[in-house]
Amino acid sequence: MKNLELLKSKLDTLIKKHKASEAENTRLKEVISAQNSSIEVLKNKIQTMEQSLKGVDLGRIDIVGQDKENMRAQLDNLINEIDKILTTLND
Repeated sequence: MKNLELLKSKLDTLIKKHKASEAENTRLKEVISAQNSSIEVLKNKIQTMEQSLKGVDLGRIDIVGQDKENMRAQLDNLINEIDKILTTLND
C-alpha cells in the first residue's frame, strides 16, 4: 500500500512537471513567433532602404559629411537590431 502511495506521489510530480514544460514550450513558441515577425519587419525595412539606394545614382551624386554619416548610422542600427534578434533566437 505504501508503495502505491509513493508511486502515485511520483506520478503526480511528473504530471505537474510535464504540464509546466508544456506551458513553457507554448510561451517559447509565442516568443519565437513574435521575434520572427520582428525579423520580417526589419527585412522589409532593409529592402526598402536598398531600393531607395538603388534609386540614387551614387556615381553622380556625392554624399558628403552629415548625410553620409546619417545613412551609415541608420544601417548600423538596423544591422544591430537584426543581430540582437538572431542572438535571442539562438539562445
